[in-house]
Amino acid sequence: MTAARAFWTVAAGTGVLRDEVLPTPNPDQMLIRALASGVSRGTEALVFAGRVPPNQYEAMRGPLMEGAFPFPVKYGYCAVGLTQDDRRVFVLHPHQDRFLAPKAMCIPVPDAIPTPRAVMAANMETALNIVWDAAPLAGERIMVVGAGVVGLLTASLLARFPGVSVTVVDIDPSRAELAQRFGCVFAEPAAAPAEQELIVHASASEAGLRLALDRAAFEARIVEASWFGDRAPSVPLGEAFHARRLRIVASQVGAVATAMRGRRGYADRMGLALALLADPAYDALLEGPTRFADLPVAMPGILALGGLCHVIVYEDA
Repeated sequence: MTAARAFWTVAAGTGVLRDEVLPTPNPDQMLIRALASGVSRGTEALVFAGRVPPNQYEAMRGPLMEGAFPFPVKYGYCAVGLTQDDRRVFVLHPHQDRFLAPKAMCIPVPDAIPTPRAVMAANMETALNIVWDAAPLAGERIMVVGAGVVGLLTASLLARFPGVSVTVVDIDPSRAELAQRFGCVFAEPAAAPAEQELIVHASASEAGLRLALDRAAFEARIVEASWFGDRAPSVPLGEAFHARRLRIVASQVGAVATAMRGRRGYADRMGLALALLADPAYDALLEGPTRFADLPVAMPGILALGGLCHVIVYEDA
């Protein structure tokens, strides 16, 4: 039996640490001692505020979450820890200092990737799935609206395609340096270029989706990578939407993108996401750290800041 502590959201904007006792692992499980975890701001902000729509309770369940929406719930999916034989693994597990996880979900972290950077594996997995859904073509004019972690990771992958021009659009001009670090051009919304052939919307805002529709070229694809939770954005599907024969494609990481489904499983996708984090440039997307013991007090501020990937570290790591 192993003592553990986990972060639970117990009411809107309120989190606590709860003690629990872990049973002896069964043959299909591993006992993991947490080194670090990451706060996935978009989804965790909605969960922390109690804004998961009731009709999405089942779809939004994390693979290893406990409790139930809206509260109390143990939620999160960006944990890096050590197995009992001191191997680092990434696990889609909530913030918790020790936990049990199915062996199949414990994905080895390459030696070259530092632990803080590895907590972004779930975000990179999302970005990878978006790129698979987007099916970019060499030489396309591409725009990513929203320079959060997922938007910047997606832009960094799209910029690797030959001959493309990738513009990252955000209301925060301080994100320009990050966009440029990944080989992209930066623009504020008023200066966003027109005639874009592929647009990824990752700002989770009505204004961002409207901008994507306005700047789309004839027969452009718009990949909607945001999740609006219980909000219902109003967007202009009249005007030139039909005349320009635009396509809006939903991308969600819960299923492997159609283009790769049946060819890659979840573990394959996560393994590739971890390998893609080998570039030290991605360290610029990390913030913090915050001690796990301080998370109940710190979490409201972390989510309110609208920053990048905030790292949580564990005392005995």
